[in-house]
Amino acid sequence: MREISTDSDSAAVSPVGSSEFAAKLKRLEKGVVTVLKGKEDVARLAVVALLSRGHLLIEDVPGIGKTTLANALARSVGLSFQRIQFTSDLLPSDLTGLSIFNQRSGDFDWRPGPIFSNIVLADEINRATPKTQSALLEAMAERQVTSEGVTRVLPDPFMVIATQNPTEHHGTYPLPESQLDRFAMRIGIGYPDLESEREMLRTRDSGDKIHVVESALSPTDLRQLQSRVADVRFADELVSYLLEIVDRTRNSDDFEVGISPRGSLSLHRCAQAMALTEGRDFCIADDVKRLVVPVFAHRVKMSGRSGSISSASGGAGDALLRILDTVPVPV
Repeated sequence: MREISTDSDSAAVSPVGSSEFAAKLKRLEKGVVTVLKGKEDVARLAVVALLSRGHLLIEDVPGIGKTTLANALARSVGLSFQRIQFTSDLLPSDLTGLSIFNQRSGDFDWRPGPIFSNIVLADEINRATPKTQSALLEAMAERQVTSEGVTRVLPDPFMVIATQNPTEHHGTYPLPESQLDRFAMRIGIGYPDLESEREMLRTRDSGDKIHVVESALSPTDLRQLQSRVADVRFADELVSYLLEIVDRTRNSDDFEVGISPRGSLSLHRCAQAMALTEGRDFCIADDVKRLVVPVFAHRVKMSGRSGSISSASGGAGDALLRILDTVPVPV
């Protein structure tokens, strides 16, 4: 086992991570947890996805708080938010917008669709047809949309938070692997513990908690933090550790398809963002380990089964954890 050298300089914390911005990030997570009781880990992963400029797929049963999480995240950063209910009759123009003839001017006026927001909630994304999903894929991949032959740039920052129900498959269209690979992470929220749910019932009459979520960061603050993520140091030993995990997914009997280079880049950037949320300007092995399942589980394809596993805590997650157990961790 090789050790990572740590001197006083490498252990230093950047100004962004140590003072004002670190406090703001804590308030950002706290604002999300205010409306999502007992889900500190979920709030941290959502913030990591936002800082890494990634998109987030939330897979869980109805009524857990998927929409609430997306709304709280947008309010905490003062961003514009749009919720789009995906259905089988949703058209690409319903997302991107369209031109409407203006009788007064005798010309066509462009009406932007809901995709032109900072945070877009694609609710039940797998209920839309592949044609509509392809329009969303361009937005996620290129951060732009093409409609009526014209390409238009989306706002910055831009993030898609998509939801789907893992237990219901009637009338759904499974997401193609190319689109799954565009999500930085896939997470589940899970049922609250009894005490958190008891508190929810106690405070139900006090009004909707989402309206009391205060802005912890400005959009400018967020853009500055997103630009700082790439500056978080990632030691060569950690790069080797990450690549060894990736290589074992490509040579494992558990998987037909291993992790793509885009997956490696996503884990690398998410680990940098994780370090930033904890006030560090350097990554440690735990940053990588904690993110392997949420970043990788939806990207692999299990042997002898079609498509990626339906639950990050199921077969793919278990297989990834077995790989983690076999790879030496740098100190």
